[in-house]
Amino acid sequence: MSDKSILEHISALVDEEQQLRDGTAAPGQNAERIRHIEHQLDQCWDLLRQRRAKREFGEDPSSAKVRDEKTVEGYEG
Repeated sequence: MSDKSILEHISALVDEEQQLRDGTAAPGQNAERIRHIEHQLDQCWDLLRQRRAKREFGEDPSSAKVRDEKTVEGYEG
């Protein structure tokens, strides 16, 4: 997976999230899907940061791995 493909996935998730938030569905109807998208976005951004850090320090960016949701959500920078 390349940085470009990660950014494209992020863009698609943001678009879907915006559509769900702007939709005419009853409030809360899309809450679970929006929450899932938010978690996926956090994981994507985390993966992208890992790849950039590895590249910066001369490591192979392709060795970066998607971390589980609990790890990413529990991170306090």
